[in-house]
Amino acid sequence: MEIVIAALGSRGDVQPYVALGQGLKRAGYFVKLVTHQNFAEIVNSHGLEFCPVSGNVEELFETEEMRRLLEKGDFLALTRITAKEAKRLAVVWAEEALGYCRGADFLIAGLGGLFIGLSLAEKLNVPFLQAHLVPFTPTREFAGVIFPESLSRLGNSFNRISHRLVRQMMWQGFRAADNLARKNVLNLPRAPFLGLYNSDRLKAHPVLYGFSPSVIPKPTDWSDDVHVTGYWFLDSAADWTPPAELSEFLENGSPPVYIGFGSMSNRKPEETADLILDALAQTNQRAVMLSGWSGLENKNLPETVFMAKSIPHSWLFERVSAVVHHGGAGTTAAGFRAGVPSIIVPFFGDQSFWGRKAAELGVGTEPIPRKKLTVKKLAESLQIAAQNKIMRLRAADLGASIRAEKGVENAVSIVSRLSL
Repeated sequence: MEIVIAALGSRGDVQPYVALGQGLKRAGYFVKLVTHQNFAEIVNSHGLEFCPVSGNVEELFETEEMRRLLEKGDFLALTRITAKEAKRLAVVWAEEALGYCRGADFLIAGLGGLFIGLSLAEKLNVPFLQAHLVPFTPTREFAGVIFPESLSRLGNSFNRISHRLVRQMMWQGFRAADNLARKNVLNLPRAPFLGLYNSDRLKAHPVLYGFSPSVIPKPTDWSDDVHVTGYWFLDSAADWTPPAELSEFLENGSPPVYIGFGSMSNRKPEETADLILDALAQTNQRAVMLSGWSGLENKNLPETVFMAKSIPHSWLFERVSAVVHHGGAGTTAAGFRAGVPSIIVPFFGDQSFWGRKAAELGVGTEPIPRKKLTVKKLAESLQIAAQNKIMRLRAADLGASIRAEKGVENAVSIVSRLSL
């Protein structure tokens, strides 16, 4: 039986679906992963059929305009840019993905592939499963992930409405691209103005959520067909070994903190690096800094700081005392699983939601929005993460709970029941 998973976005958006695909492959399915060209290595190295589509998210995020908007946290402007890029590539994506999906028995996608996935499923008349990394099903228990927590005081009815607003913000931004693909490639009628959220195709099958019930318990107003399975972790390859310089750094001192902002770009990476180094100096802490896509640079690093382009989180986070990051869903999950305190510096989107969640659970400091990040605020958070024994204990307990979960296996079990 053949399953196609569509996963578009940054590495953090794609990696959990590689893990899910691996689990499905172990269960006997033939799995294709439709994603961007620049993720060939991660897909191929984990034994899945790599199905590349045009475009490179890293290149888009590295533009000067995107760097400026990321620092401002302007979600609406960022959505406009990504929607414009999606419209530019809509026809090409549809043509490429249609070829990969012919003969599939199931299509699976989260937010990154939701709209093109639904249209492809309609064209090919195959079942479609939603598989998300962030809450997307309306609930009265908390507000939509892009809304400030303070708005929850407006009550349960607003919370439910806010999720529908999130859905519409996403759909209306990408509606033009979707309809372009439906018209020019798939020969389908235009989608409804409010989207396909109420379509029979979506209602016919379960919704999978790849996060931990210890972090977000399943809301009581979600139906039995909505499943919180646990995280879908992709561990580092068995043959991965750290550079000798990194091993030496870790062995010759106290556990460092991790600092990295993943795919979130900075217009002035040197200034950001200086801010971080000042905070580390004030708190007398060592650090491993990952430049990632953000291009953090500082050529005069002290001996107490090690900088690298990339290190698997699953390997590194077990060896640090705290994690400082942007609050992407994948990095947040890895920090929680490691059982160390989190200091989240959100840039935009759902990152503030995860920052608030870490603080609410008592496993992290209050989030510091990127545009409000200062040496003083970062130093204070580093001190709290290092010295607050209750926070460290709660983080360790949460990590133990998450490590005991079997998120991929739970998700695969649900899919297997559907394909009997």
